Amino acid sequence: MVKYLAQLSKLKFSEKELEEVAKQMTGIISLMDKVKEIDISYDPLLDNKNIYLNDLRKDEKKESMPTEKILSNAVNSNNCFVVPKVVE
Repeated sequence: MVKYLAQLSKLKFSEKELEEVAKQMTGIISLMDKVKEIDISYDPLLDNKNIYLNDLRKDEKKESMPTEKILSNAVNSNNCFVVPKVVE
């Protein structure tokens, strides 16, 4: 199976490397089998059980940075940043 997957992935392994990869994949699969055993059912009563409102910071209104200062390094003067086109 590992040899077949390597061919599909266009990877080349020696026989020794294939054995090592097979061991690693077996370990990953057994780990995933253990992860599948974890109960992940949602319980709304337990949700956010470690967050206490007294521990949160107070919301305080603060002045934001002036638009003129932010745009002072912008190349375009139309209140926007121009970035190079990356996708055709």
